[in-house]
Amino acid sequence: MKKHKVLFGYFEMIFDLLYLCVAAAAGVYMLLTALAPAQRLAGVAALVLAVGDAFHLLPRVAVIGSQNPQKYQRALGFGKMVTSLTMAFFYLLLWQVGLLLSPMPVYTGYTYAIWFLVVARVVLCVLPQNRWLQGPPLYNWGIWRNVPFVLQGAMVLLLFAKVGGVVMPLRWMWLAIALSFLFYLPVVLWADKNPKLGMLMLPKTCAYIWILLMLTNI
Repeated sequence: MKKHKVLFGYFEMIFDLLYLCVAAAAGVYMLLTALAPAQRLAGVAALVLAVGDAFHLLPRVAVIGSQNPQKYQRALGFGKMVTSLTMAFFYLLLWQVGLLLSPMPVYTGYTYAIWFLVVARVVLCVLPQNRWLQGPPLYNWGIWRNVPFVLQGAMVLLLFAKVGGVVMPLRWMWLAIALSFLFYLPVVLWADKNPKLGMLMLPKTCAYIWILLMLTNI
């Protein structure tokens, strides 16, 4: 069992590093080849995702490979906070990409709602109840800070369900977003009682890679 745990740890390290390289490369590629505002914005979104996740995943890699994992716990906690914030901005940028590609005008009030949810997410993430540097947050608090994030994701999903009917490279974007949240929510809700659910973050990351690959083709 211990051997399997060590092997999975090394697999996770390699997977995380490859993901960061792919995300960063996708962002740079989109920016260098962009011919339209939506393409440039997609490149920025990819880099926001890569940089934000790096704050969490690099300390995670250090923890897995270290003989003294406690040394990196504060960096890991801070990285989780940064990732929580940048994910909200990633979906905000995705929303803006969808607006630029939408075949029909989108009611301005929806964009105001997206901004409201981003602000709510940021406020809930920076409050001290999260205990980013001290340890796990209160269970209910871990749920509350994700409520605006899930609502934001649902709005972006619905927008791309419409956009995908016209922009064929994005026809499955709604599904990739849906899968990312389906893998993420069990971790939020039950990982404190069943840590093995944390493995769902790997297919969640695969969903993000799929999102980025679709964006490179717009």
